[in-house]
Amino acid sequence: MKVSSAAQVTRLLAIAAMAIAGQKGIVTGAPGNQPRWSSSRQQSAKSSTSAPQYEIFDIGLLQAGDSFSHGFGVSPGGMAVGRSVRADGSQAFTWTLASGIVGLPNLAGRAYAVANSANDNGTVVGTASKALFNADALPVMWQNGSVSQLPLPPGQTIGDANSVNASGAAVGSANVQSKQRGVIYSGGSGSIITLTTATGCYFITALGINDFGRIVGRGADPNNAARNVGMVYDTGQPMAFEVGALPGMNGAIAYGVSNSGFVVGASTMDAGGGLPYIWSDQGGIVAIPLASDTSEGAAQAVNSKGQVVGTDAGTFAIPFLYDGTTTWRLADLIPPNSGWDLSTNTSSSALGIS
Repeated sequence: MKVSSAAQVTRLLAIAAMAIAGQKGIVTGAPGNQPRWSSSRQQSAKSSTSAPQYEIFDIGLLQAGDSFSHGFGVSPGGMAVGRSVRADGSQAFTWTLASGIVGLPNLAGRAYAVANSANDNGTVVGTASKALFNADALPVMWQNGSVSQLPLPPGQTIGDANSVNASGAAVGSANVQSKQRGVIYSGGSGSIITLTTATGCYFITALGINDFGRIVGRGADPNNAARNVGMVYDTGQPMAFEVGALPGMNGAIAYGVSNSGFVVGASTMDAGGGLPYIWSDQGGIVAIPLASDTSEGAAQAVNSKGQVVGTDAGTFAIPFLYDGTTTWRLADLIPPNSGWDLSTNTSSSALGIS
């Protein structure tokens, strides 16, 4: 579905959708300025505030024979990234309102690629692998139409890249399972993030980095291997710290960070289902209200205004937008009869917001 004027669109949400309308990645755009902020626990998507309205855009496929596409992230300026999947591989792409979908070259020897993050300079990072589910994965960066492998830390042979900031510093992980560790790629080298929290918790994987060097991700607790640790590290500081946990939970995962310092993710009890949260330096960890008819969820991304997207779960997966006060089902914010099913299937999810 198209809008009459691209200039009307002021922010974008990247939505990974293997939905009923053709299994293609989508992006939605919202015209105008919309409501924001604050919090409490479970509520329905009812409010005296008017619901923001979004247009929906089909990212499409890179090649006519491709099976489906996924959108995995969006830059602050609105460049969406993801992958287009075909029978013998997958190809990373960028998408903008002005240019549409543009394919990125695959790394030699790796038939599968996915773009996970982009900055507004057009630098894109992701993963190149030998199979759809990241076999023998390598972290990669695309700049000016060319792809290159990011340098892994010494002694490491596999890894990934999950996020990149405006200066081109990227974060991800190296190795797998019990040996997996968070990594920062900067200055032509890859380095394990060795700083820990005061209690010794360490990064398993780094999932986000903002333009000021705040890194977030998932950590491990050496004193409780079952517990998730929502890790935060401000580059240049002597120690990392954790976001804490919501009432009734004992840990968290930190999936996203904004340039204003907000952190979002899921707070969990060990490896069980989680509840979405937003964390700030001023307010600490605060629960994001669940969408109606759901019992758990995770916040995946946040912008500098504190608007959050993620996915709640009940019988089906429910992609949501949290504006700081109200949690909205994305399915309720797009034009009716648009042909997209975001609320009665199990594979829709909202992964990025600019």
